[in-house]
Amino acid sequence: MAFSDFDLRRAVETFGLEEELDRDLYPAVEPVVPCEFLRTWLDEFAPVALGVNSEKARSEYIITPILVEVRRRTKGPANVLSGVTLDVDRERGLTGFCDYIITRSAEYYYLRGPLVAVVEAKREDLIAGLGQCVAEMVAIRLFNEREGNDLPVVHGCVTSGTNWRFLQLQGARLSIDRQEYQVGDVGKVIAILVHILASVDPIQRRDRLAGAAAP
Repeated sequence: MAFSDFDLRRAVETFGLEEELDRDLYPAVEPVVPCEFLRTWLDEFAPVALGVNSEKARSEYIITPILVEVRRRTKGPANVLSGVTLDVDRERGLTGFCDYIITRSAEYYYLRGPLVAVVEAKREDLIAGLGQCVAEMVAIRLFNEREGNDLPVVHGCVTSGTNWRFLQLQGARLSIDRQEYQVGDVGKVIAILVHILASVDPIQRRDRLAGAAAP
């Protein structure tokens, strides 16, 4: 069993979660204006991705360029890692391939400080991708704890490129944003992801780790 084997019901039942479905998770986050390069890129290549209509085309032409802009706008170290294998607990199914993980770390030779799991929806079905995303979020939380990064909230996102849905995991409470953003709302999507990354200060985390290691 792996991340991709979970649908939402199985993930909720397996990990003992309580769903919260009636919240707008980021109502106060104001959209930003995408850079001119991204606007030009999406104007030219988003129609190509929609015409080809493959996961690879949506990933290369829509999702990755948006995540790259998020990284560029984030203050302090951050990285977008694509095609990462995360192996945390095989017996519980917390293992497998992650489409993207956004980290709050400058490291890219190995995984450090994962924060946001971004799952590319298969066959443009965001609901089908929720379970996989939740399983990855649980795995990220366990990974963080083992690394000494006990973050209060783990964030996730499921996207088809044209549609984006955000999730939060805090304790046993799983919050699924009732808003679904379109690629036309790319300024809002970017702003939400930058806001999420800004909620973790990498300098403070390093200080906390150093303090924990001190005799």
